[in-house]
Amino acid sequence: MRSNYSAWSLLRGALSGQRHWAAAWRDATLQSSYDVIIVGGGGHGLAAAYYLAKNHGITRVAVIERGWIGGGNTGRNTTIVRSNYLFPESARLYDFSLQLYEGLSQALNFNIMLSQRGLIMLAHSRHDLDSMSRWANAMRMNGITAELLTLEEVGALAPALDLSPRARLPVLGGFMQRRGGTARHDAVAWGYARAASSLGVDIIQNCEVTGFIKENGRVVGVDTTRGPVRAERVGIAAAGHSSVLAKLAGFRLPVTSYALQAMVSEPIKPVLDTVVISPGTGAYVNQSDKGEIVMGAMLDLFPSYAQRGSFAVKQSIIASTLALFPSFSRLNLMRQWAGTVDVVHDSSPIIGPTPLPNLYINCGWGTGGFKAIPAGGWTLAHVLATGQNHPLAEPFQLERFISGRLIDEAAASGIAH
Repeated sequence: MRSNYSAWSLLRGALSGQRHWAAAWRDATLQSSYDVIIVGGGGHGLAAAYYLAKNHGITRVAVIERGWIGGGNTGRNTTIVRSNYLFPESARLYDFSLQLYEGLSQALNFNIMLSQRGLIMLAHSRHDLDSMSRWANAMRMNGITAELLTLEEVGALAPALDLSPRARLPVLGGFMQRRGGTARHDAVAWGYARAASSLGVDIIQNCEVTGFIKENGRVVGVDTTRGPVRAERVGIAAAGHSSVLAKLAGFRLPVTSYALQAMVSEPIKPVLDTVVISPGTGAYVNQSDKGEIVMGAMLDLFPSYAQRGSFAVKQSIIASTLALFPSFSRLNLMRQWAGTVDVVHDSSPIIGPTPLPNLYINCGWGTGGFKAIPAGGWTLAHVLATGQNHPLAEPFQLERFISGRLIDEAAASGIAH
């Protein structure tokens, strides 16, 4: 991968307290009009802006973010990437995203720290084993490699697990996607931001969209805290706040926002070099590049915009993690947080036009937004540029909630994030 920094410039930046670092993206001034406005400066919005410029040559684009880029769900997750979904429509979409992740450091000239350490789903019962056998076979039919694992194979891959017969959560086996793993969430946001900015995209932070400008029933721009801005097309990529923006535009989304929390321990020496997920308990665990044990939880099942989550879920996920890894009981908990996720009835996304002409949306990723950033950005950019749905996004239109043609991925996405 090419580097923009010599060894001397890296040393000088480090010794000077980073005062000599060049800005990664331009500090742009908001213009009065653009070809495209994207509301939301998280991973999906930044990726869409980059692919608009890279794939479609549309560079008069503004990404408008009310806070700072990557400060929402992109920076508040467990960084897991995978494509082990059940239905062909989902498998195509998420595996395309994983393929983009696999080449993203090279494409953006920015190290996103992708670590394809593999992802293990644990089976705690005969029912789990049967379900995972069907799941793995469905993946293979969709062209995605999956491996069924015996108890001994699980132990060889994750020796810190309690696999004894007296374990509170006995493990009988599982299955694995070796291409799954983790990526650095900040690096994904920064890499897309830098690449988009270098192609001419304006990234506007600390600017809130307060309404939509309409003429003859069509959206022609947005009102912001810095004044009105007009555009030929507007895209929304605001995750858990998508329904709030939809209400401002005058329509309703089948979205409910929940808190999804996670936490990390103090850093320790390497002890877990794969991602371990226990669907039966809701626990998912990996070790970060800094040595922290990252623990994820199930949803707090009451609508909320709080970025912290409840104590009850925190307690439950810590108990489940310690049942799997008793040796972690000696670790200190360092940080805890939650992201606001947008959940729809079938746990599948919405990508495409809204009831208002010129207004498009990318939302409903629920607990799977981070792993889908490249594909979500690619497909949103396509519909914004062409006015036509990308083939990968065609099954995920808003109208499916009227027709009833849902793609129910709750089993594959509801816990394993």
